[in-house]
Amino acid sequence: MKRLFFALVTLMLFCTPDMNVTAQTETEPFVPGSTLEGVCYYLPRTALRVVVKAEKTVTRPGDFAKYAFKYLRLQDVPDQLHTAWTIKSVELQPYGVPDKNKAYAIRLKSKTVAPLVGLSRDGILLSINTDADEETLPPLPERIPAPQAVNPRDYMNQEMLSAGSVAKMAELVAQEIYDIRESRNALIRGEADNTPKDGAQLQLMLDQMDIQTEALESLFKGTRETSTEVFSLSVIPSAVTPKMLLCRFSQKLGLVDADDLSGEPVYLSIENLETLPAPVQDEATAKKLAKVDKGVFYNVPARMKATIFTSSQKLAELETYMGQFGSVQLLSNLLFDKKTNTKVTFFQQTGGTKDIME
Repeated sequence: MKRLFFALVTLMLFCTPDMNVTAQTETEPFVPGSTLEGVCYYLPRTALRVVVKAEKTVTRPGDFAKYAFKYLRLQDVPDQLHTAWTIKSVELQPYGVPDKNKAYAIRLKSKTVAPLVGLSRDGILLSINTDADEETLPPLPERIPAPQAVNPRDYMNQEMLSAGSVAKMAELVAQEIYDIRESRNALIRGEADNTPKDGAQLQLMLDQMDIQTEALESLFKGTRETSTEVFSLSVIPSAVTPKMLLCRFSQKLGLVDADDLSGEPVYLSIENLETLPAPVQDEATAKKLAKVDKGVFYNVPARMKATIFTSSQKLAELETYMGQFGSVQLLSNLLFDKKTNTKVTFFQQTGGTKDIME
């Protein structure tokens, strides 16, 4: 949370939409009676962060794959490295970014109470005459790595490791697997000489045998490692559209760029959900009005629906207000004179008014 209180700013008298406000503005706590002439601010556009969770599965063939049927009667084991990706979830997260075409200055005059102006770190107007918290996007989810695989060679004896050929090594490992299976069955039936009387100890022995068997069998049937990977990308919608190419998703490579033809297209649609007619007053009209009645510009955002989809399925949907759609309106300077001193807060994502209090 951080609020920037802008004071002693002479450069702001010449604020233009292309100026970097936060880079050129010196900040300090507001002091009544200072030489503050005005404060520049931006209205926001609503951007969307797309967070994709995808599952990556890597299948690796075993060292003894070609002997899997001969010694263990295993069929259809993998014989080459293979990677497969699947989308598990997609989430849309809206946030505000400065609109360089909507940069304004709050002019302070002798007959007006100099307001305490709260801005975000990138110059978006958050509040006037009151406190406001700056919003930040939540951290991205952590990727979930594949579990650490057991090394089968940790369970191979000297005879196996010193075998003169791969075929001989495979034969010895297969024999060891059968011996472990036989010992395990003997323990379960209570026929083994060293069968423990304690149930917990017996279960521990059986679990260790299962781990050893699984590790040695992986030399024949291969391994499969599954991890969850996280991707994110941002987009700033500028127009209503039924289909805009956002990115592509490859079953072999995961999320790829929109121009990478190896993946299936992933689209974004933007739909206007407003049922009431838009205000006649547009931004140009508001600026003309401002010449007569000074004040504070703000967005009247429109309610929109964003959908992420492919040719075969819908991946995510979000209904939210967006600042770049709708209109720009004006809060009269009369709300901030010495008699009223109105307190106003604004939505950081949209630039619309949140609360207006006297």
